[in-house]
Amino acid sequence: MNTPLLPIPREPATVQVAPGATWLRSWLSLDDQARLVAECRALMDGPGGGYVPTVRGGGRMRVRMLCLGRHWNPLTYTYQPTRDDHDGAPVGPIPAAWVDLMSAVAREAGFAFRPDVCLVNFYAADGRMGLHQDKDESAASLDAGLPVVSVSLGDTARFLFGGLRRRDPVEPILLESGDVFVFGGPSRLRYHGVARILAGTAPTAIASDGRFNLTFRQYEP
Repeated sequence: MNTPLLPIPREPATVQVAPGATWLRSWLSLDDQARLVAECRALMDGPGGGYVPTVRGGGRMRVRMLCLGRHWNPLTYTYQPTRDDHDGAPVGPIPAAWVDLMSAVAREAGFAFRPDVCLVNFYAADGRMGLHQDKDESAASLDAGLPVVSVSLGDTARFLFGGLRRRDPVEPILLESGDVFVFGGPSRLRYHGVARILAGTAPTAIASDGRFNLTFRQYEP
């Protein structure tokens, strides 16, 4: 009988993708991943949980979204204290442990950072995210180059990291569960997106069918 091949665990590594952009591979332990997935699932499926947003022009996004700290309104591209595009519910806080953890991650990438916004997106097997810039934070925050800290949990994503113009070449990066991608400073406004989800690639220990992506930002400097 043939023994099935199991994924080979990666050693943690720090990869400098571009000035200001750092890929922290396997930064989160399996225990941390399992805990975060359980917390994400409870928030996403609980009261005031996730929903599929409609953007300007009427298109529906291909993720379920939940915002913490401040709500990103996909109709106005602004941050608000309530979910005005959906149900008017107030936005819940970011768990304090998440804030502390992401501050530590940012320090690993060379940034002083205390997030006050978290977007929790859930990608099913058909989930996607087109190329876009994260540029709806305050002008002072963007001018300071404060980073976006992006955490991958569950299935692997084919992440696209481009330049400062939409037509610039993009670099495909396979973000696996436990990876953290940090981009700030000169890379803060680079275009990025998710081309596809590799279904069934999540570590069995974290019991995730799909991918959770947490992106942390600091709206005010």
